[in-house]
Amino acid sequence: MIPAAGIPGIGDPAPAFELSNQYGETVRSADLAGAPAVLVFYPFAFSRVCSGELEALAGLDPEFSAAGARLLAVSCDAKYSLRAWASEKGWEFDLLSDFWPHGAAARAFGVFEESRGMAGRSSFILDSDGRIAQILRSGQDEPRRAADYLQALSALPARDRN
Repeated sequence: MIPAAGIPGIGDPAPAFELSNQYGETVRSADLAGAPAVLVFYPFAFSRVCSGELEALAGLDPEFSAAGARLLAVSCDAKYSLRAWASEKGWEFDLLSDFWPHGAAARAFGVFEESRGMAGRSSFILDSDGRIAQILRSGQDEPRRAADYLQALSALPARDRN
């Protein structure tokens, strides 16, 4: 798929964002500078596919840590829902709320599904300079493969990995 004008692609700087995590703390794209990051857009908290997918990513925490990469998951859910979900699951990574303005970050990354009011299932692996190194996508009812994240992280330049 060729990205539309204005939608970032591989090698482009990641769009700037400022979102609240599940605790109400502000997370800015600028906070990610200097280390790789994995930005995972997903449709809805508490849904079956999203729960399974994020559970698999939580299980990769040692690999993300070894690569020096920060995991951030983004949906259009309210931060209160995200806090309840993270608490129920025992997740410690950031769940970012793209609730208001509704889907602004998802739109900036070109993954907002207007007709459904949600983020599509897309992930952006960012290098330490905040550039998009890899994009992982899957269908609405199909989780992205955990192995693809590990492959994307291992493909980062050596300066980006611990």
